Amino acid sequence: MQTEFKLRRWGRIALLTVDNGEDFTKPTTLNLAAWDSLGAALDELESGDWAGLLLTGKPFVFCAGADIGMFEAAEGPEDALRITRRGHEELARLRALPFPTVAAINGVAAGAGLNIALHCDIVLAARSARFIQSFAKIGLVPDAGGTWVLPRLIGMARARGLALLAEPLSAERAEQWGLIWRCVDDNALIYEARRICEHFSIAPTQGLALIKRALDASAGNTLDAQLDLERDLQAVAREIPDYAEGVRAFMEKRKPKFSGRRGND
Repeated sequence: MQTEFKLRRWGRIALLTVDNGEDFTKPTTLNLAAWDSLGAALDELESGDWAGLLLTGKPFVFCAGADIGMFEAAEGPEDALRITRRGHEELARLRALPFPTVAAINGVAAGAGLNIALHCDIVLAARSARFIQSFAKIGLVPDAGGTWVLPRLIGMARARGLALLAEPLSAERAEQWGLIWRCVDDNALIYEARRICEHFSIAPTQGLALIKRALDASAGNTLDAQLDLERDLQAVAREIPDYAEGVRAFMEKRKPKFSGRRGND
């Protein structure tokens, strides 16, 4: 069975699972059908009322990366490029979602499978999880944004080591390096992921979307440009009803009741 991204709703949280329908001993790899299913899921995520996304894999599995056979079967270089472009388009959409995204890595995450998770805002991993930038083992270049996200998360020296040596990295070391937000015991992973998603389900969704925009822009901005962007986004945030509710709750010494609505909803 081909790998697909299965989307389910959990209140205002979307649960997106990488699944190939096989038992957990079979690797979950990405092919063109997987990218198509991710695109269909993103269509729903971009148009619906969501407060957050939880991306995970089947028990004991996350994603082993791209299906090499897919590229071997491609009808020439242009066909292979088309497949790569398809995946990259969907990853750009995933990163740009206007609400927080959480990845819960519950097994081996290799190649593009790892890089997909690293495009999420918060990445959790089970203690038994292992990460590997496996491209160099077959003479390829890290894709799915790996060469962009790795230096920004862990610095160039460590990014070069992971990419050039293709050595596995433990979840504990990944947390120490700042590659992920947190490493937790295997049996606590789903509970920690749900706790974070429950937090986002009652958070000021539109304000969090503005925070994401500011952080994503910071790497390419000068300080002056970033200060200007913060000023402009802050002005937008003040027009969102959740800001007024947050201020009232602070003054009244109570927990805020955010709606997540835009200012003109």
